[in-house]
Amino acid sequence: TRCRALSSRKTMIQDLGNSVFNNQFANRREAKADDFVFAFNLHKEVLIKEVVTDNDPVILPKAKLFEKTSLIYLFSIDDKAYFLSQEAKLLPGFAYKSVQILRKDNPRVTSFALATAFHLFTWYQKTQYCGACASKLVPSTQERAMICPHCGQIYYPTIAPAIIVAITDGDKVVVTTYKDRVYRGVALIAGFCEIGESAEATAKREAFEEVGLKIKDLKYFGSQPWGLDSNLLVGYMATVDGDTTIKRDENELAQAQWMSREEPPPKESDNSLTKTMLKYFKEHGNDL
Repeated sequence: TRCRALSSRKTMIQDLGNSVFNNQFANRREAKADDFVFAFNLHKEVLIKEVVTDNDPVILPKAKLFEKTSLIYLFSIDDKAYFLSQEAKLLPGFAYKSVQILRKDNPRVTSFALATAFHLFTWYQKTQYCGACASKLVPSTQERAMICPHCGQIYYPTIAPAIIVAITDGDKVVVTTYKDRVYRGVALIAGFCEIGESAEATAKREAFEEVGLKIKDLKYFGSQPWGLDSNLLVGYMATVDGDTTIKRDENELAQAQWMSREEPPPKESDNSLTKTMLKYFKEHGNDL
């Protein structure tokens, strides 16, 4: 069962097959002509080669199209480095598209790189001045961090822990759709960890707050970085404890219902932890 579970999970955005992700700051270098560049704007859009059909892969601009002095090293995948442009410029043949395009999962490596780059872009945008003395921050030369030259405060990339929980009752699982978010696909119960709260306690609290259900028998499923929201997601399978009547949080959710394993799975790519968990439940139920 353990091997089956691990095999079924190998579909998330960070699973890059034979490609190797290297995020060590010590490996930073100057951009080469064929390295890739992410240029984001403040509308949560990324510059990519213009897409004609839904089957077209996401293609990033190359570093040779940018001034080297405007580029910040992010990370590398295999022999290619990825950089962040400090200017939101337009290029012939390219257009700005919503970062949600990564859900196409085409190709996987670019989708993962996009999510991770957007995570860092968001952090750089929000980390320009010291929260202690308001001085302008400068990049560290020793690690991925911003430093206050006046009081010495150090600021590291912000990572927000959050949980996803699949609440099951035999061959049924609770699925939801959000009310006021850009993403309107099928979702599981999810939420951020609060101060002083374990991941398991968060799962129980969110289950009760969002759909009015108590849960038990939490079993760890897996984790996933999700750079669109600066998250580290932790997934659990759980069993409903007692009453199965759903009491939807109308401020948070547009829909919440029990879905049978026999119903068709969501049509979106399964590169997210949510879709991977739903796929696993359809194939194996709550058997980890």
